[in-house]
Amino acid sequence: MAATHAAAFTQSRPWRADEFSALIQLPGCFATGDAACFALVRVIADEAELLTIATAPAQRRQGRARICMAAWIAEAATRGATRAFLEVAHDNPAALSLYETMGFHRSGLRRGYYPRTGAEAADAVVMSRPLP
Repeated sequence: MAATHAAAFTQSRPWRADEFSALIQLPGCFATGDAACFALVRVIADEAELLTIATAPAQRRQGRARICMAAWIAEAATRGATRAFLEVAHDNPAALSLYETMGFHRSGLRRGYYPRTGAEAADAVVMSRPLP
């Protein structure tokens, strides 16, 4: 996960292997996907939060993220979640488009949320959707 995350997140600090290891051990956390594309999710009570999703650059534009999104949404619903949340950088049109096609709607904005190396921090668009 750390290697894929590092390749995918070049404008911000990628998560380290020990951070992934610690998160995946938390109650309610699970991962979907594979080495080319994965999602890390946490379900607490009836809410699911996409913590991160990453696709290896050479594997993009092949539908992997859409498949991974559908998998974590289905798994979160089986774990009792009735609503899903995520946040995405406002300047990431590919991710915004993916999330919108997966039924997510903009529900908030966090100004200056994502620190950027050598640039001003990016705003985060908060998105949510009901789960089936």
